[in-house]
Amino acid sequence: MRTLDSGNVIVTCAVTGAIHTPSMSPHLPTTPEEIASECIAAAEAGAAVVHIHVRDPETGRPVNDTDLFHEVATQVREEVDVVIQPTTGGAPNSPPEERISVVPALEPEMCSCNMGSINFGLYPMLAGVEEFEYDWEPEYLESTTDLIFQNTFGDLEVIMNTISDHGTVPSLECYDVGHLYNLAHCVEQGWISPPLHVEFVMGIHGGIGASAENLVHMKRVVDDLFGDDYSLSVIGAGQNQFPLTTQAISMGAQARVGLEDNLYLERGRLAESNAEQVERIVDLAWQIAGREPATPEEVRDFLELKDPAETAF
Repeated sequence: MRTLDSGNVIVTCAVTGAIHTPSMSPHLPTTPEEIASECIAAAEAGAAVVHIHVRDPETGRPVNDTDLFHEVATQVREEVDVVIQPTTGGAPNSPPEERISVVPALEPEMCSCNMGSINFGLYPMLAGVEEFEYDWEPEYLESTTDLIFQNTFGDLEVIMNTISDHGTVPSLECYDVGHLYNLAHCVEQGWISPPLHVEFVMGIHGGIGASAENLVHMKRVVDDLFGDDYSLSVIGAGQNQFPLTTQAISMGAQARVGLEDNLYLERGRLAESNAEQVERIVDLAWQIAGREPATPEEVRDFLELKDPAETAF
């Protein structure tokens, strides 16, 4: 596994996502201004990378609107030096060809890339909301009882070649062990070349469970497949966010936090901002491993990203 020469930890902050709905937390950003503001504050708290989704400004529903992506990215770029990483996951029920459109539109330094199809069950969250603010929310969650988050090999070929054509570096999101073998196949096909930046996504209902043992197992598999030709970041969904990210940091890996993955700062206490979570993981990284947050420039050098001036925002 490749690590920064400095030993610093790359903190990514995913500020809004497409999993949680507005009724679950009053602190979830939904408008372009709110999303950009949260990105800026997260960067100032120590995040070197911000992962962005966009939402309908009127209802908070996840959308794939390249104009909104551009608006958010431009606002963030004007205020802070941070690596802006738009999603190609979008809403999990949107088609891959719609989700990938953000790459040619923004020409970003980085983007996410989902490495396989899975059941993507958000419906258990229905039980935790007493009253919904918007009519779309319960329907959106309930619909995931029959949702397959589609990322077929045909989709991956198109997505990865599009990413490559625009000089963007993907964060390769693996929700289960089989996704690591999907990635190995993509390398064999020549759709992507090492070094790779792999991101484990653990705890999604339909993917691998969020446990310490599963993290160790996935790490062994990715080591067997790619040796030293990859770097690793870890995402823990819900209450597993800080246990798994601190474990990852102690293993020399990188960490992602943010309201996309977890609405809470601690048991029973909603995080009031993404920056709170960034501050918490920065503090934990220093306490458990003596690792400081990497700078955006360190990330650009380490992951060999394009010059920010080459982006379209």
